[in-house]
Amino acid sequence: MFKTIGILAHVDAGKTTFSEQLLYHMESIKEKGRVDNQDAHLDFHSLERARGITIFAEQGRFHYGDDTYTLIDTPGHIDFSPEMERAIRVMDYAIVIVSAVEGIQGHTATVWQLLKKYNVPTFLFINKIDREGANPQQVLAAMRQELSEEVLFIEKDCCEEAAKEWLAERDEQLLELFLEGKLANEMVIEQLQQQIAQRKLFVCMKGAALKDEGVLPFFQQVAKLTITNFDQTAPFQAEVFKIRHDASGQRLTFMKALQGSLQVRDAFTFGGTTEKITEIRQYNGAKFETTAMIEAGEIFAVKGISQAAIGHVIGRTENASTFELVPTLQAKVVYDGSLHMKEVWQQFRLLNEEEPSLRAIWQEELQEIQVHVMGVIQLEVLVEIAKERFNLPITFANPQIIYKETIATTVTGYGHFEPLKHYAEVHLLMEPTARGTGIEFQSVCHADDLSVGHIRLVEQHLFERAHHGLLTGAALTDVKFTLLTGRAHVEYTSGGDFREATFRALRQGLEQAENILLEPYYYFKMKAASDFVGRMMFDVQQAQGMFEPPVMTETTVLLVGKVPVATFMNYSTTFAAYTNGKGVLSLQFAGYDVCHNAEEIIAQKNYDKNADPLYTSASIFCKKGKGEVISWDEAKNVMHCLK
Repeated sequence: MFKTIGILAHVDAGKTTFSEQLLYHMESIKEKGRVDNQDAHLDFHSLERARGITIFAEQGRFHYGDDTYTLIDTPGHIDFSPEMERAIRVMDYAIVIVSAVEGIQGHTATVWQLLKKYNVPTFLFINKIDREGANPQQVLAAMRQELSEEVLFIEKDCCEEAAKEWLAERDEQLLELFLEGKLANEMVIEQLQQQIAQRKLFVCMKGAALKDEGVLPFFQQVAKLTITNFDQTAPFQAEVFKIRHDASGQRLTFMKALQGSLQVRDAFTFGGTTEKITEIRQYNGAKFETTAMIEAGEIFAVKGISQAAIGHVIGRTENASTFELVPTLQAKVVYDGSLHMKEVWQQFRLLNEEEPSLRAIWQEELQEIQVHVMGVIQLEVLVEIAKERFNLPITFANPQIIYKETIATTVTGYGHFEPLKHYAEVHLLMEPTARGTGIEFQSVCHADDLSVGHIRLVEQHLFERAHHGLLTGAALTDVKFTLLTGRAHVEYTSGGDFREATFRALRQGLEQAENILLEPYYYFKMKAASDFVGRMMFDVQQAQGMFEPPVMTETTVLLVGKVPVATFMNYSTTFAAYTNGKGVLSLQFAGYDVCHNAEEIIAQKNYDKNADPLYTSASIFCKKGKGEVISWDEAKNVMHCLK
């Protein structure tokens, strides 16, 4: 069997050290590396070794028993969590490392939610039990309270008494066998495998990766309790989860084979372009071996493909992958070198392929590049990448919060585009949806009014870019569009006409609606000495946040709630100062909600909705042989579909 297992944790919990120990035991590497010695096998990039953190998700490969394993070590820092999310999508199982000293932290909760979203069966390993202040029992209790009640701790073996009791408590037949002493180990393993695969059970063990305590016994249980089943005979499908470029600039497309098999010289068609696989690589750290064929279940990289993007599934027609983690900051690239900014932009287009969450954009009217990032550490790394890879001496302006806009009322937008020898009309019902749902589309347009091809054009144009809201020009979100009707001309409708009509309908609808400015929020969790409860609540209130009633013990207080990113993004320094570094602050992205200081932000942005070069709310009608502009508030009365 082929098994892909991911290693995930909050930064500094010890997952890279755990991975090194495991690869050494499996004889995949000859010497154990260490993060602090800058020689970790899977942290082989110069940036990672210099900073002592994992930035890129890299894989090791080894054999154990009859199975072939791919081990993916993922970033633990929140700034690089989109890389971690993309790796999660191709994991068969995951191992979450939790420090016995720090316990469950903010990023641990983020990791857990993503594993739940992507339905990845998960094991838990309590690490650093040798450290001063370690409290494995307290961490185990926190896991059961904050992650899942179904965390089963075992000391050495999955067939020990605790596992049998866990199964017996949940199945009458197994209880009967258990009481009679007839619950065989083979049945225990089979039942545990099923429960783990369905995410009804999370097996946990403990150890100290740095001292190589508990790592191998833990993996031996993981090997027993994991099963995979891939269809090797079905047509080939593979999910793209990573893109890199080698030293010569050639693109490497990393993917997980979901079914079937792939050989060198196999061809695939993307958007009308046919490309052939020219090389297949299997990576183990920085090293790789070439192979002529791979099978379902394997992780590999290919050369020869340039069109498949991260999130695409080769072999399927639907490729609308979306990701949970999105950047909340935006920054301008500052460059004073001899190149034109458009030449610099070409390098950022390359980075966009490798890191889609970057969403680097070229703003023609300002002649500048904007990037989207998770935090300031990511900006620092981008500066180093630009210098190392492209010899570009860049910096970034101070990052700004990424705002979004939505609507609070249901409206119908009307758009008409009819200059001479062009024709398209679109009517869009626009409804507000729940926070975090993004843009949705459906059509109730009758086929007698618009062809299927024209309906698809309207849908395509609604999803082809982030549309500007009226308040600040920020991206529109959480709106459901329903195509009510439309009209084309058998002779004059041509390429681009429905784009113009769709954009005008969208904008005309926004002119009628109640528009709302949204900003990103954090879920926060603060734990400190009970003496600080007043200060903590005061600070959250000052930051325009909200919190649940504090949970008090004799010595500590726990405060959880929700707060704007804009007012809390730098609070960790303040919190550490007044708690003398003993408090614990965890922040987790909580999505977008109503902006707490909307009027102030709207004034700052100074967006002129009537001067946006991409959008107009007016429609164009042909009168007396030429196009006549009709303002948005009068357009409905002259729409052809309403006559």
